[in-house]
Amino acid sequence: MTQTAAGTATRSVAGNGECLWFLGTLATIRVPGEAVGGRYALLEFLFPQGASPPLHTHPQDESYVVLEGALTIQAGDDRFVLEAGGAAAVPMGVPHTFRVDSDGARVLVLSTPAGLERMVRDASVPATARLLPPEGTPRPSPEELERIFRAHGQVNLGPPLA
Repeated sequence: MTQTAAGTATRSVAGNGECLWFLGTLATIRVPGEAVGGRYALLEFLFPQGASPPLHTHPQDESYVVLEGALTIQAGDDRFVLEAGGAAAVPMGVPHTFRVDSDGARVLVLSTPAGLERMVRDASVPATARLLPPEGTPRPSPEELERIFRAHGQVNLGPPLA
């Protein structure tokens, strides 16, 4: 990610970004909120098949662009499948979750305003490869994870999608 001076363009070329192993996924922070005055953050996730966070809310709008694979998204009373090339937006405060239905998925996530990337950082370890984390990669304890979520305004409301 490159930003040369205030008021200039910020860019992230393919393969760039802060890579983190986040709860069984590879998260790459492509544009951190710090680079754009906190207005948004852009993250790229590599998810394994079946990945599904708990039903939750947070203080950011969350938009998805599926680059590879397919997700089932539950947002409020709506449930739909989003395949490669598809995009969706979930407004802040709307309970939502998703499930990776394909062998894996690569998804761009836009957090508006920024903030999701800070939560991901706090619950991750640096990735040593641009791959899904190997078995045994450290994760926060359930109590520590709940503290991290609470600190960033994420409220877990229910289980992941079955």
